[in-house]
Amino acid sequence: MKTRILVAAVGLPLLLVIVLALPPVATAILVAVMCAIGAYELLWRTGLLRHVRILVYSMVSAVALCLWSWLDCSRVLGMAIALLFFAALFCEMLAAHTSLKFRSVCVAIFAGAVIPYMLGALIRLRCMENGQYYILVAFILTMVADSGAYFVGKAMGKRKLAPIISPNKTVEGAIGGVVANIAAMAVYGVILQFAFHFRVNYFFAVVYGILGAGGSMLGDLGFSVIKRQVKIKDYGNLLPGHGGILDRFDSTMVVAPLTELLLLLIPFAVR
Repeated sequence: MKTRILVAAVGLPLLLVIVLALPPVATAILVAVMCAIGAYELLWRTGLLRHVRILVYSMVSAVALCLWSWLDCSRVLGMAIALLFFAALFCEMLAAHTSLKFRSVCVAIFAGAVIPYMLGALIRLRCMENGQYYILVAFILTMVADSGAYFVGKAMGKRKLAPIISPNKTVEGAIGGVVANIAAMAVYGVILQFAFHFRVNYFFAVVYGILGAGGSMLGDLGFSVIKRQVKIKDYGNLLPGHGGILDRFDSTMVVAPLTELLLLLIPFAVR
């Protein structure tokens, strides 16, 4: 626990400096590195696909798609990256005849295309006008929901939420995460309104809190299912006490694109 707290105490301020104080390219580089490591963790560390060339294709694709999000290029470049990646995978499958299974190729597509597109929402949030304020929404919705669920579940939890997948999660903890998220978004809305002169819709902020908590739990439990199926405890040991990139940012994988979608459809704060 001490190691976990120490890593968080050092890592969280560093993360915030990179995504808030530095130019958007810093966020793009950070997320690209995270996605490349995530591809390695999902393919190699889990043992789902230990194929060196496909691992390289997946990591390169992950980095390229993150940079595509930063450059805000036309969809043509994104389509070209995806097409090259898919073509490389199918060439490997053809060359291997029947020994490289289609399900393994699907895992590589998830690692090299889906993960960077989902986590790349952090880059797209940062590149928005007033992006330094909006990217914080994704982190608030993820971290507050997780913390609220943990502390409420520890104090009051009785009914198991997903006993096979994650025995420590409870229904009471999940409700605590939702309530904590709503409160955090309300507070953040007040800060934006009075300190930074945003026009805030507090009803939309509540919607963000509820959906964000649900997205956070979905990402956490979804990636936990994968770990249970391949019988590993953590995806890696890059972050002592936390595991790997996919252990720490599993919830963000869902919450970041959800935040992007909500801001495009029902922006809760504008100026």
